Amino acid sequence: MATKRQQSPSKLSDRWIQENNEFVSKWKNRDVSSRDQNHSISLLSSDFHKLLRKMQGLPPLEDDAQLELCVVYNVCLLSIALSKMSEAEILLAQTIDRVLQMTGVEPMASSPPWSTVLTSVENREVSSSVQNLLCVQWAIWLANNTLEAIEGLQGEFSSLSTRVQDMTSEPRHISSNTPLLLMEPRNLVELLQMCTLITQGAERLNEGRSSEALTCLQAASSLPAPRTLLAHTHLLSGSCLVQTGRPQMALQCFRKAVEIDFRCVCTLYQSLLIFRSQGNTHAEIQMLRLLHSTLMLPSTTEPVKTSEQLVSWSVLLRSPTLHSLLSVPPALCVLHSLAQKCVLHSRVFEGVEHYLDLLAAIHSEEHAVCSGDSHLPRLPELYLEAGTSLLMAKRPVDCLTLSDEVIATTAELLPERLVLEEPEEGVESPATSAEGEQDQVAMLFWTGAAYLLQGHCYCHMQDWKQAVTHYTRCINLLVKVRFKEKGGQPQVPTADMVNEKRTDLQILQRMKGLSLAGRGISFVQMDQLQFALRDLQLSLQAFAECVGAGLWYGEVLWRLNRRREAAAIWEKTWNISIPSGENVPLYLQESQSGPMLDSAEIRLRMRELDPT
Repeated sequence: MATKRQQSPSKLSDRWIQENNEFVSKWKNRDVSSRDQNHSISLLSSDFHKLLRKMQGLPPLEDDAQLELCVVYNVCLLSIALSKMSEAEILLAQTIDRVLQMTGVEPMASSPPWSTVLTSVENREVSSSVQNLLCVQWAIWLANNTLEAIEGLQGEFSSLSTRVQDMTSEPRHISSNTPLLLMEPRNLVELLQMCTLITQGAERLNEGRSSEALTCLQAASSLPAPRTLLAHTHLLSGSCLVQTGRPQMALQCFRKAVEIDFRCVCTLYQSLLIFRSQGNTHAEIQMLRLLHSTLMLPSTTEPVKTSEQLVSWSVLLRSPTLHSLLSVPPALCVLHSLAQKCVLHSRVFEGVEHYLDLLAAIHSEEHAVCSGDSHLPRLPELYLEAGTSLLMAKRPVDCLTLSDEVIATTAELLPERLVLEEPEEGVESPATSAEGEQDQVAMLFWTGAAYLLQGHCYCHMQDWKQAVTHYTRCINLLVKVRFKEKGGQPQVPTADMVNEKRTDLQILQRMKGLSLAGRGISFVQMDQLQFALRDLQLSLQAFAECVGAGLWYGEVLWRLNRRREAAAIWEKTWNISIPSGENVPLYLQESQSGPMLDSAEIRLRMRELDPT
């Protein structure tokens, strides 16, 4: 009986080695073209877990330690590949306790004392298997972004890298009794080195330590690695150069990254940000167009098989900082930016086509969810922007159609009265009430903007009565809004209440000024000069930077034979410093399609009035 017990472990070990090796062979002979790799990994993980449970049902024996540690290594790699980091970490801790029991060292309650484990194992083959598990620990910490733990064992990891290189340079005899591994430790260590340097570089970059980040990334770029990781190093190096004020050198890094891996679309996005900061609008538009077309390619939108290895870089690079640095807006957001830029920078017909493509994509089944994308404006606002571009392209009927859609959606949801309250210092409004107020403000502004656009459309078609009607509808909506300052009563907002923090008041006053200006100009065309004078004066009180209102106000004064006053108003209007329209909603830009005054003729009048 005793003899059987002595022989039984050996027979079991042979059987377990055979099972392990069959599982490994099954993985290495798999169909690598299969898209359902995760399912294959899950089935393989289940098989390995069953094997490990059988092995760990016996007390830990040093003779079987190498086999058990090899199986644990394989199981942990499968868990990491499935992103089950906590499962791998628990198994790793339990295994280290068993190793310490084998060597007679008392297990510790804290995290595995790796230096103790590595020095306590004297058997060379078992020690090599323990080092493989240290690679697994490294991978878990990296995937969990626990860089402090990795840096705490930097010495052990450095010597581990050297030992693994030395071991793999020696001739290796693999017999039928040698337990096989799912992934060679050398390959894993090389991948871990590269991914660790990239993650450290990203974290230092995020902390503003650009020089240290650049050192990490330059070290990473010298290591053997997949093309995608090499592209990442050049991309992040470019970001370091941007942070240190060297945009041209950064552009060279971005160009190199995309040459190495054309799927590295973040380089295009980072490049356009540089062009945007430099005010190079032409280059920015070109880059937006290229970025959008690249994002729409199947190779960049479909999942990419990152590696034939079980553990790929995508599992290890999960740092939120790195994800943020490598992120790119969705394709529809890029298309929206492209459309907006084109319209704002005198490429209206291109902008119209992009807006129509955007609306078509949002309404298609394929992109139905994108209309709720937090990166995109809400649908009524997109309709208003697209309508504005159509109006600027001299398509007022199409603009009217889109504006009608906005009104049909929002008109029934408008509040009877709206009070904008100035929040008290140190007191936060409940999130639900703040969101409710924002929705009400948005509904009112969208409806008002739709009426404003329709007024512009009728001006374009020279239907002045309809223009007055729709401008009046906009004004009637806006006068429902009151503003309540701290400790005061609700009152009609005025221009002096506007400040940088109150964007809602800025929009309100701007829209009020534009609608009054539009109605005033329409009255001029109908020869109702007193009504026109009133509206244009009120327009300038609400929105002093309204150039159209200023010029037409001067025109009405001139026609009423108040020529000195007209000249003063014109002079004042031409001296207005007009800010960039980038921060103003597209549909609240001053209309370019209404009746325009000839500046040369106005200047001639002024010279005739005062020849000196």
